[in-house]
Amino acid sequence: MNEKNSIGKLKGIGEKTEALFHRIGVNTIGDLIRYYPRGYDIFEDPVPISQLEEGKTAAVTGAVFGRIQVSGNQRLQITTLYLKDITGTLKVIWFRMPFLRNTLGKGGPLTLRGRVVRKREGLVMEHPEIYYPSVKYEEKKHSMQPVYSLTAGLTNNAVIKAVKQALEYVSEKQNILPSGLEVKYHFPPYAQAVQMMHFPENKESFIQARQRFAFEEFLIFVLALRRMKHAEARAKNQFYLPDSPLLTGFLERLPYQLTGAQKRVWEEIRADMQGPAVMSRLVQGDVGSGKTVIALLALLLAGLNGCQGALMAPTEVLARQHFETISGMLEEYSIPLKAELLTGSMTARQKREAYERIENGSASIIIGTHALIQEKVNYKNLSLVVTDEQHRFGVRQREALAGKGRTPHILVMSATPIPRTLAIILYGDLDISVIDELPKNRLPIKNCVVDTSYRETAYRFMKKQVLEGRQCYVICPMVEESESLEAENVMDYSSMLSEEMGGQIHVGCLHGRMKQQEKDAVMDAFGRNDVQILVSTTVVEVGIDVPNATVILIENAERFGLAQLHQLRGRVGRGRHQSYCIFMSPSKSKETKERLEILNHSNDGFFIAGEDLRLRGPGDLFGIRQSGILDFQIADVFQDARLLQEAGTAADKILAEDPDLALPEHAGLKRCIENKLQQIMLETTL
Repeated sequence: MNEKNSIGKLKGIGEKTEALFHRIGVNTIGDLIRYYPRGYDIFEDPVPISQLEEGKTAAVTGAVFGRIQVSGNQRLQITTLYLKDITGTLKVIWFRMPFLRNTLGKGGPLTLRGRVVRKREGLVMEHPEIYYPSVKYEEKKHSMQPVYSLTAGLTNNAVIKAVKQALEYVSEKQNILPSGLEVKYHFPPYAQAVQMMHFPENKESFIQARQRFAFEEFLIFVLALRRMKHAEARAKNQFYLPDSPLLTGFLERLPYQLTGAQKRVWEEIRADMQGPAVMSRLVQGDVGSGKTVIALLALLLAGLNGCQGALMAPTEVLARQHFETISGMLEEYSIPLKAELLTGSMTARQKREAYERIENGSASIIIGTHALIQEKVNYKNLSLVVTDEQHRFGVRQREALAGKGRTPHILVMSATPIPRTLAIILYGDLDISVIDELPKNRLPIKNCVVDTSYRETAYRFMKKQVLEGRQCYVICPMVEESESLEAENVMDYSSMLSEEMGGQIHVGCLHGRMKQQEKDAVMDAFGRNDVQILVSTTVVEVGIDVPNATVILIENAERFGLAQLHQLRGRVGRGRHQSYCIFMSPSKSKETKERLEILNHSNDGFFIAGEDLRLRGPGDLFGIRQSGILDFQIADVFQDARLLQEAGTAADKILAEDPDLALPEHAGLKRCIENKLQQIMLETTL
């Protein structure tokens, strides 16, 4: 057997189990080899009871103190014991395990390992693993057990057993890194590194393996971008777009002045659109910095020169909001252009009529979702495509949008505060502009970091804001309750909050498992103020602009990265009213307090991103598979900033010595780059 064989060829994997693996994207033995753990269970030395910290998993050793009790009903029986050592006593509970009363407490110390949470009576260890006698824990101490992403019906043990079989088919033939890079960066050999990723002996071996594969991911990505930029370097500007008196008049009549940063970026865009080559530019700007008006100026410049501009939004709700805003401004400022909306949910007749107006050129500014790049859409003279970082446009998409083969200008808008040195590498196919100044009329968001005892006060404050006509967000880290995690979840929270707020205040619920139409309906209702409080997971990061929302309460704030918390905070502070962000966390740890205090005292996204990088540092296990701005399986832009820069340097050196990657040692690398290029070209976030 080899990597290409079906997962069903492994022992113990029947049709049902194979179908479960398919649900997590594992179809072949090769897929399983590269299905790395999302984290690891690390068995540290037991700690004294007095040193236990809320929110952390730890091991403690002691003796049973008093009687073991079983309470509750047949549906949910709770077993309670008290563990005592020389530093204190700890309450411990298990769910649905009444038999423990007869097996524990017969003399001798035992070791328990579990998550510590804070209850009314103090710190409690919930549902821990039991090591009796304690010497059994010594056998596991300092080991790292892989924890994989699962689906209903698939257990972690089932994945571990399958992975152990799959690792027998790992070969150095699959290595794509040139030997010179392995030696230079002291990376472990490929087969050894794969083994170390799944079953590391210790943290050090895991870090070595992770660095190798993170570097590999970055190298492939950077090389793909370099090749893409090189292929497009000769593209000439076929849409020279000179200044228009109407655009100058529009700027003069705006009720506010552009900031210095906005003026600078607009000049860079204008120069591109009037220069010899096609524009490919990324505009980075913190939340609330005024990127949208810059995009509008570029669209107007295209339209006023008899060409078309397209604005692609990540959701239908946001597309409709952009359409209404732009249509209103065209009318208010007497600009003789027509905006057109095109989304997937429109009726066949509505789409057909929109297609006609786009094709005959009567529609100058076309706003929509991925529907903008469907085959049926024919543009008359599309000269500009404005998109956001969620839509990485590739060559084929540009060709599809270009109509008759004429290459449009590309403007990508990003609210992700990436340090410029990293952005230059990540967006190697784009020139970069930064809006690093907020409009003067924006009131800074007032922040506070609180523990869960502040919750009732927060609710009273939110209710007061709603009664004054404002709206609020509540962010929870989970969709549904989990026995293994002590965290607020959207489903239960929205029901509870609805009761708390009373019948006059409408509480909505939003999460990633909902269908897109359901999400759009909820966001639309929130935008119209039919919903006053929206309880959501992080899917709300990409939402509509709701200037009326003035409060965001983020539960379990310790579970999010600083950059993500800053993005979430950007949902408020968009209107003329004072806005507030409440970071709530049950954690008492010094690390959590230090992290959240950074957000408490700063609204500067670029500063926060830098601090996030500093605090997390290399080797932080929680960054293994963090969902972020780009779809890397292992690498993390912030955590692995140094590796990203090293990969950028290595990519430039490889291309300088072997521009076509024709050398035998670059064959595997070339194959991966071609696959990555195809992915970038075709990629569209729906």
